[in-house]
Parts: sequence; structure tokens; C-alpha cells
Amino acid sequence: MVIFAIFFALGVWLLQQQVALPDFAWAWLLLISPLIFYPFYFRRSNLLVRSIHIPLLAALACGSGFYHAAWQAEQRLAVSLPDEWQGRDIEVIGVIAELPRRYESGLRFNFDVEQPLTLQASVPQHIYLSTYFDRKTKPLEPKAGERWRLTLRLKQPHGAANPYGFDFEAWALERNIRATGYVHNKGDNRRIDELADGIGYRIETWREAVRDKFNATLGDAPYAGVLSALAIGDQNSIAPSQWQVFTRTGVNHLMSISGLHITMLAGIAFAVAYWLWRRSARLTLFLPARKAAALAALLVALGYALLSGFAVPAQRTVYMVGAVAAALWLNRNFSPGQILSIALLGVLIPDPWAVISAGFWLSFGAVALILYVTAYRIGKANWLAEYANVQWAMVIGLTPLLLGLFQQVSLVSPLANAIAIPLVSLVVVPLALLGAALPIEAPLWLAHLVMDGVMHFLEWLDALPQAVWSQHAPPAWSVAVAMLGALWILLPRGFPARWLGFLLLLPMFLNAPEHPAQGALRLIVFDVGQGLAVAAQTRQHALLYDTGPDFSGEADSGNRILIPALRALGIGKLDGLILSHDDSDHTGGAASLTQAMPIEWVSSSLPAKHPLLQIKSPLAPLFQSGEYSPFEKGGGAKRRGIYTSSKSISSLRFMGRMPQRCQDGASWNWDGVQFEILHPAPDNDGAKKPHDNEQSCVLRISIGEHSILLTGDIEKNSEMRLIKLHADKLFTSLLVAPHHGSKSSSSLDFIAATLPDYVVFTAGYRNRFGHPKQEVMQRYADSGAQLLRSDEDGAILVEMNAQGLQVERYRRTHRRYWTHALRQ
Repeated sequence: MVIFAIFFALGVWLLQQQVALPDFAWAWLLLISPLIFYPFYFRRSNLLVRSIHIPLLAALACGSGFYHAAWQAEQRLAVSLPDEWQGRDIEVIGVIAELPRRYESGLRFNFDVEQPLTLQASVPQHIYLSTYFDRKTKPLEPKAGERWRLTLRLKQPHGAANPYGFDFEAWALERNIRATGYVHNKGDNRRIDELADGIGYRIETWREAVRDKFNATLGDAPYAGVLSALAIGDQNSIAPSQWQVFTRTGVNHLMSISGLHITMLAGIAFAVAYWLWRRSARLTLFLPARKAAALAALLVALGYALLSGFAVPAQRTVYMVGAVAAALWLNRNFSPGQILSIALLGVLIPDPWAVISAGFWLSFGAVALILYVTAYRIGKANWLAEYANVQWAMVIGLTPLLLGLFQQVSLVSPLANAIAIPLVSLVVVPLALLGAALPIEAPLWLAHLVMDGVMHFLEWLDALPQAVWSQHAPPAWSVAVAMLGALWILLPRGFPARWLGFLLLLPMFLNAPEHPAQGALRLIVFDVGQGLAVAAQTRQHALLYDTGPDFSGEADSGNRILIPALRALGIGKLDGLILSHDDSDHTGGAASLTQAMPIEWVSSSLPAKHPLLQIKSPLAPLFQSGEYSPFEKGGGAKRRGIYTSSKSISSLRFMGRMPQRCQDGASWNWDGVQFEILHPAPDNDGAKKPHDNEQSCVLRISIGEHSILLTGDIEKNSEMRLIKLHADKLFTSLLVAPHHGSKSSSSLDFIAATLPDYVVFTAGYRNRFGHPKQEVMQRYADSGAQLLRSDEDGAILVEMNAQGLQVERYRRTHRRYWTHALRQ
């Protein structure tokens, strides 16, 4: 069982690494493999036969997992929104399939389409929708389980493609979401039924009723969202600032319905049912108390998991409880490994995409570590020593996974979990569930009081210096080696040289990404949708040009795309930040970025009183005195200041300089790479037309005869100024097209002056502006340039040196079978 489950999971994982789905012509071998395997199964006592039996079983399991996952993927990908129905109004009738989640501008929810009303429209059954509040129409307030008539505008699932970024398309495929879109406010949108038939819809209505009760009882209490997450798995109710504290202290696994909480409730149900059942001789004679208690525990675990949304940790726990219950009912003994293997198969057979989620690896990894340090050990330790041993195993064993998945690990998590686990699991969760079930308010307020104390403790830990270790993304091989080292360290006392395991951890920390050579540049044009963000890295320096858009009040390009990528690439601080101009699609990620990493200096064309430029630094008088210039030859600061950060900052803090205006004439050299600002004019004080695209900072980066030109959102007037003043510097190897390929930019004269080998259009998929415009792309194509688009190619990765450029299209080089391809 254990071998089969492990290699089945390996086969599933291998399928998820494929660029295209395999040919099923070879799947017939799996049908005859049992005939080959069968004779060896009954002769396992023979050593030679046994040596053949295990590889055959592993091959059968791996092939089964591979083709099972491929079959599931083929079935799911066969359903899609036709190209011709993207962006068109479609009237449908369907059901709100889950708990609607509120965000800054409206609601988001899954929607099950029952019937398209628009003639000849073809719509997938499962879609993901957003609503938008506006002043002209009454906002929709859909409830889970309700049947609605809606007017929709849909598109095929398409997400950003960036190094170390979130794969929205894989997420959508796993959840069987085959189209995304929004509710058109001007359509005929109305509720038809208050509750549709179906147990799944009824469960969602119960979840929403619990959330509504918590909100009505607790009102604006700060941790009402945390209690909702603990009771019904509604993690979106937790404020981003609270999630940050939970993540930095390593207790985020507790702030949802985790396997620990389900196991605790199942254990309580088992104990209560066992005690009550034994009180009746008739019931005991009818069914042994252990079997009845095991059934009660399974039902409680299943019910709580369904109430939570049935995520991977909940599934794993339910299947493990089910395996224990089955062992009791069948009068069999299952080993811990067999129980975990049953759970592994139970998760992957219906959901083969679970294997690419972080929750899958952390959930199964944590349980496997607990079994590794507790099962089959001789002697009995006291509960405190065993608890400390498990916490030590979590720290050592999960560190490789956490660094591999998130490039950070909490250094205070052992202390945080030592306090938070018993308080949250044994006090807060039971009180929250009592508050959900009983018609009284006292349990909820008690739970909130205890949670308030836990939060104060966690915030104190979070404020400690070096509470979190952050680093580059370790190579995959070093993570695997570190896992072996962790297992060696956690061997029982008495095994020799356990300290050698620590040596196996070192490659994970020491193998940092290779920096560009002297006189070379690494540049990434990020795929941030409708916006712009470009990172430039030299041997010893890093610069960010623009920070992309703000997606919503809690999500922006900074915290969703730039910070994970920069951290994983080994960029721990920015030597420079250029904010080209005052548009939210260029500055939307700036505030989040400053919370995550120090910044040496900033240069922008933003108005002097812009909120992002209001400095609150004890070093401000030094800089205001004019002692420091915005740029200096050779790069680097004359003196370094102090970087300060705050969780509630609303303005930029910088290590060494006050914000400076970017202006024509500024230049500096980093590690043999020349940087020059070509626009705007020095006499532009930023007070006039603060939102004018013509103020965009234009940056030229050059090495010898090769150069890259970043133009922001300049339009034709600025292009003419550049041609007049800097015609000798416009000829370029790679150009980021002005204003995302708008008709107001990229004049024929400008294209003739730049004559780029490559031109990059940064635009969102099916954006409402229609960027890049077809006539603009044709102009560049006619000039001989190779066209690159962030919506089609993902992030553009460039390596430049004196010999030339190498360009990589991330969406193509890191393609998976589910990757959305635009049809021309």
C-alpha cells in the first residue's frame, strides 16, 4: 500500500510537469500489467521474485497515477468558453455555488450555470464571477445557494505568467473553473429562487448563515474574521495585516480549519460517543462501542470538513479518520504508513492537481514528520517531551519545504506555536463552534477575548528583530538533499553522527542565484496585466522601474508578483526605484514593496506632495540640506542611512536619500552598465498636469552598442522631444513600447529613430482599452522588430552584455498543458 501510494503520487506529479497531455495509446500496457504482476504477488517469499515484485508494483502505480491524472485533465480541458463568446453579453440562469467573498469593489463567487438564455450561447457549467459596485445601480447582494438570472461578460481563464508567481490557470483548472468574468450592472439581474436543490448548496447556505451570525454578534470586533475562518473556513474574512502576522510567526496553518482542528473534534466525538454507548448494555450488544464511536468520529470529521470547504488538509484528515474507522470495523490493524497512504490516494484520485499546491506538501509532510518521530519508538516519553519533540520535527522537517515554496521561514514559530496551538485548538475553536451552534452570544465573545490575547502575543513576536528568515529560492536538488538531512537529524537517539544532517541543510542556504557578470545586465519585464513593472539587475545592484497596478484594496502587483519574484531571485533590497509617472497601473505596487524590502533611493515625476513621497524619516533634514545628490557617477550612496518600516505605512521610506525628480541629464554607472534619464525636461517641477503621461520618466540602459529603452506612457509630443534632443541615443536593441501600444504613442518618426530589434507591449489580457492597437503593432512589424506581448508571452526575461541580447518568453519556456494559449 505504501509503495503503491508513493509511486501513484509520483506519476500524478510527473503528469503535472508535462507541456502537453500524453498519447493514450500506451495506456493499454496498464491493462495487461496485472497479468504480469499477478504471478509474482504469490511468490514474494523468494528473494529474486521479491526484488522484481517491488519495481513492477512501483511501475504499475506510477503509470496508473500518470494516466489517471492525464484522463482527468483531458476531461476537464474539453470544456471551455468558445472564443467567439468572450467579451459578449450572455444571459444565464444559475446558482451561487459558494460563499460570496467581499472585496473592495464588490463580490466574488463561484457560479453554476444551469441554462444559457442567450440564443446559441455556449457557457461552461462552472464559472467564477465578480460584481462591481457603482453609484448608478443598486449593488447586487447574492447569497449562497440562491438561483439568479444574470447578464455576464466572460473570458477564458488567463493569469499572469512570472518567475515564482502564482499560477491562476492551474488554480482555476483544479477547481473546474472554465470561464471567468463579471456581472454586467446594466443587465437584467434578479433573484429567481432563494434556495436551489442540492446538498452542496445547502451546506454553503449554512456556512453563510454562520458568517452572518458572527458579523451580527461581533460587529466590527477586530478578530471576527479570524473566528469565521476557524468555524467555517472563510479565510478571506481575515484582514491582510492579520494574515501577515500569522505568516511571519508561523501560525497561519492554525487560522483556518486545519487537520489539527478536525482531528481534535473527531477525538472528542469518539470519546463522548464511546462513553455514552457503553452506558447501554443493549446498544453494546447490538454494536461494539468502539465501532460506534469510530463512526461518530468519522461523521463529525466529515461534517466539519464539509463546513470548511473541504480543502486538502481537511480531505487528508477525513480520509485518515475514515481509514482508522475502517480498521476498527473490519477488525484489522492498519499501520500509520498505510493510513497515510489511504489518505494520499483519497486526495489524489479525485483531485490530481492537489499535488502542485503548497497545502498538499505541507499537510502531508507535517503528518509524515509526526509519524516519523513518534511511531515505532521504544519507550514512552512524557507528554511534554513528546510535544517538544514534535515541534522540533516541524521546525527542522518543514524548513526545506517552506524555503522551497515561499523563500521564507519564521524563526519565532516554535515559540508562537507552543502557545497558539493549545489556545486556538482547545479553547478558541470549541468556543467558536459553540457560538455558531447555540443561540447565545457569550461563547463568541469569550473566543474573541482569548483570540485577542493570542494576537497580542503574536504581534509581540512579530515585532522582534529577525522574526523571519527570507532568502533566495533554493535549487530543487538542494531542497531534496535538505529533506534527507532533516530526516537524518530526526532519527532516534542512539543513531551515530546525526549532526551530519545539518551539513546536508547547507546547500539550500549557500546556493544563491548567480548574479550577472561585470558589464552585464539581467532585465525582467514582468507580466502584471494592464500596467508596467521592470526589474534591472547588474553585478552588485538592482533597480525597479515602476511597480505595476493595484488590483484591489488588499492585492497589488507588489505583494502578488514583484516581492515573491525579487526575493526568490536573491534581490533582498533595491538600490533604486523609478516611478515613471502618476498612474495607478505604474505605481500600484509601491506601498506594498516598501513594506517588504529596503530601498536606497527613489526617482519619479510624481508631484512633490504625492502621498507616496511624504517622507517621515529622522534623516530628512540632512537630505533636505542638499548634502546628497539624486545620482552620482559610479553609482552607490555616499553614505547609507537607516531603513525603517512599519506595517501601517502609507508612504515610501528610503535608506539613504530623499525622493528626487527624474529629469533629463541624470546618469550613473553600475558595474559597467550605463543608466541615463532622457525625459522629462529639467524645468518640469511636477506641479503642472500631475497625471499627464507626457511626464513619464524615460530610462536608457546601455552596454557598449546595445541598449534597452523604457518609455513609460509617453505620447507623441514627448517622442518628438526625444527625437529632437536625443536622436543619437534612441536607436535601441529592445524597446518597451510607450503607453502599452496605444494609438497616442509610437509615431512613425519615433519608430524610425529607435528601430528596435525587439519591442515589448505590456498589456492585460482582453483589456478594456484594446491595447496594443493593431495598427501600432503593424508599424513595428514593418520596421523589422520582433513583437513580444506580456499577455501572450508572459514575463520577458532579457540577458544583455557587450555581445548582444538573449530574450526568453516565460509563458513559452515554462509552459504546462493547462497554460492558456491565445488563438490568433
